[in-house]
Amino acid sequence: MSRAALKSFFIIAIVMVCHTVAAQQRVLLPDMGGTSTRVVSPEIEQTFARDFERYMRAHNLLVEDPMIRDYFVDMGFRLVSHSDRPAANFHFFVMRDPGINAFATVAGVIGLNAGLILMAHDESEVAGVVAHEIAHVTQDHIARAVENQQQVSMPAMLATIGIAIAAGLAGAGGEASQAVLMSGMGLAQQLQINHTRQSEAEADRVGIGLLARAGFDPHGMTRFFERLNMHSRSMGAGPPEYLRTHPLTVNRIAEARDRAERFADRPQIEDPSFHFVQSRLRAQMSQNIGQTVQWFRTRLEREERPTDAMRYGLVLALVQAKLLDEAESELATLLDAYPNRQFFRMLEAEVRLAQERQTEAVEILAELYRHFPGNRSVSVQYVETLMHSRDAEHARRALTVLRPYLRNHPNDLRMTELMARAADLAGEPVRAAEAVADSYVLRGGVNEAIDQLERISDRDDLDYYQRARISARLSELRSEQVRLMSRNR
Repeated sequence: MSRAALKSFFIIAIVMVCHTVAAQQRVLLPDMGGTSTRVVSPEIEQTFARDFERYMRAHNLLVEDPMIRDYFVDMGFRLVSHSDRPAANFHFFVMRDPGINAFATVAGVIGLNAGLILMAHDESEVAGVVAHEIAHVTQDHIARAVENQQQVSMPAMLATIGIAIAAGLAGAGGEASQAVLMSGMGLAQQLQINHTRQSEAEADRVGIGLLARAGFDPHGMTRFFERLNMHSRSMGAGPPEYLRTHPLTVNRIAEARDRAERFADRPQIEDPSFHFVQSRLRAQMSQNIGQTVQWFRTRLEREERPTDAMRYGLVLALVQAKLLDEAESELATLLDAYPNRQFFRMLEAEVRLAQERQTEAVEILAELYRHFPGNRSVSVQYVETLMHSRDAEHARRALTVLRPYLRNHPNDLRMTELMARAADLAGEPVRAAEAVADSYVLRGGVNEAIDQLERISDRDDLDYYQRARISARLSELRSEQVRLMSRNR
């Protein structure tokens, strides 16, 4: 791992290692959120979220499906808009991690593990966790935790804790990783905090208020905490990670329940999309697709959760299992009931593509794109379906979608990669090479992107506009290269 990557992760590392020490010493530590420049420099404050995203993407630790990610980004900002910092910069991510956990850190970066989302029974339970993490940020808990620990050497902290986190993420074992972990724990002793109970209680209080004002069920937070406790007892394998990093007590749950009661008369707005998004995430996170198919079938039989959302997830799982006849049958049930619903038309296109009926899938998505040209999920699926085969005409059609899309979503790695392929097939080699350079940047490969653009700039067939565009991009990336080099010193 590069030293730049270590620096990008120093706050998350502090949080995780401090929680480990706390669990052993029975010191209850808060999830240290905040945006205060008392903790990090203004430069890191401005660039942390971008560096975080690049790092996690490079290690395939982000869920980037637009339907899933956009849903939780919208949920996050719905809550933020009712906070006392509605204009603050927040960044919400879904982590490709089956563990039950969530975190908040500097620069308003908030992460939700896929496992936590899949544990929830409704959107208010997830929103309760998100609201709690937002409260850690808005109440500056990270600043309170770290501002008196300036004597800690930043390079030493990065070198020990950062490597420990990298070892954990890589699943490293044995004596070497244990030694690294112990080094990180020794340093974490210096970062011990004594006001944790107050921080957690404050995050509960503020978070429940956010839930209620945003139209979620204010009891969602308490229900989810209770569900985690029940899960922990039933599994018998120690508490979920979230309970180790957000320790609960009977009094704390009771206080949260009482506070939620004060908002019982507030109007609530339930988004039925949650169960479809959750079903989509469950199918994507499946480690055993046969078991996932059975999970959806069981929920349909018991009618435990919304039937349409369970059938939607079942179709996705059946496609992954290559049980296409069964998928077609379940899809027909959905389309018979809702022939024009966007969720199900997009699902139909997925099934048609799996059946190698690309032309039909393209037609379905072309119609949806005409009706919903700004819809991110439709745009992504349309381009992916067009680029399913190496067809020049399809590539040119894909470019008409990709150009406006990437102006609005320049950090979408998958669509940037498809731009490179589409431009190459459509006979635009310079634009294809530029898109390759952009994809390097989105993975954190600034040096590789500069090399790519320098090779392009040596071409003698560039027109004035191409050369000017590449020159401007090179200047931008060289400035970024200097920034990264300065942080490595």
